[in-house]
Amino acid sequence: MYRILALDDIASVGLDRFPSHRYRVGPEIDAPDAILLRSADLRAEPLPESVQAIARAGVGVNNIPVERLSGAGVPVFNTPGANANAVKELVLTGLLMAARNVLPALRFVHGLNLEGEALERAVEEGKRRFDGFELPGRVLGVIGLGAVGVRVANAARALGMEVIGYDPQLTLDRAWELSSEVRPAGSLDELLSRADAVSLHVPLIDATRNLVSAERMRRFRAPVVLLNFSRAEVVDEDAVRAGLDAGTILAYVTDFPSPAFRGDNRAIQLPHLGASTREARENCAVMAAERLRGFLEDGNVEGSVNFPDVSMPRNGAVRLAIANRNVPNVLSRVSSALGGAGHNIVEMLNKSRDAIAYTLVDVERPIEPEVLDRVADTPGILSLRVIRAESDSGPES
Repeated sequence: MYRILALDDIASVGLDRFPSHRYRVGPEIDAPDAILLRSADLRAEPLPESVQAIARAGVGVNNIPVERLSGAGVPVFNTPGANANAVKELVLTGLLMAARNVLPALRFVHGLNLEGEALERAVEEGKRRFDGFELPGRVLGVIGLGAVGVRVANAARALGMEVIGYDPQLTLDRAWELSSEVRPAGSLDELLSRADAVSLHVPLIDATRNLVSAERMRRFRAPVVLLNFSRAEVVDEDAVRAGLDAGTILAYVTDFPSPAFRGDNRAIQLPHLGASTREARENCAVMAAERLRGFLEDGNVEGSVNFPDVSMPRNGAVRLAIANRNVPNVLSRVSSALGGAGHNIVEMLNKSRDAIAYTLVDVERPIEPEVLDRVADTPGILSLRVIRAESDSGPES
């Protein structure tokens, strides 16, 4: 029986993906095999040694100690793309709000304590302050063409905007999804110099921290609408505030509120609503559950932030799932230990990602405990799991 510790309010449609005859799932599970969560912060928590995988029903994993888990050979899964439509719709909402000055107009109307003709006169006189612009013919620059960025680019193109995109890590799958009318930018500076609006869709890593800086803002074709639905730290808030004051930035739209922009009509700050739809929560929960099941039951890895994607059909009585440091001679020693004990390797698949390597090994018959001990003691191995074929009883080790 597999044991899943489910934290936060995980959508029931996702929890239902765990068959009751194979899984125990709940918020108070001792010695869990895996943890499923949304926003619970695990960084300061000592995690049970029984944990073999963690999945977040969402994209960002800054609430999970990924580096510490990598050192223990534990994969961390997330669900990029599951909430992409929800985020796309919110980005377009923010862009339209900025283009039509919706937020200051709303505040103006809310402050009118008038009736009848006096109200009508105030509205007619006041509305002149909120002239905006229409989207067709304007240029949207999309930085980051992942699941969300591609959808934003395609939707903006359908609204009549000219769209340019920049992503040096663009995958083949995303390229196929991208409209042929979206033009690539040769560099980030080129995109910034041509765009009337800039939408950020990049992960927060060292290379993207303060991506929009005072230096880069000098490339803007003023005034620019800046949309940040990535993470707060991908922009330099002081530089953005200075850009608003100087008129370089027409409006700043973000899903990550900051005191730096409190009360500023030029800043539209939303309370992290990107994935706040029923559909997105359900999609994320289902994807996270399926990724945990694939790993626990078959050792397959799909959509991990720290492990390579490795998937192999079952072809043997026993499968070994091995995580190790990406160093030489680990696999040769594992093969020698198995072969020396008379075990035939039916199939093997190995891939690496940065400092982590991951291997699936199928063998014909059960492996003796002393042989498993020799394999586990191989220098460089971080974790070793034994998965029996067609077992309804849960994990063997």
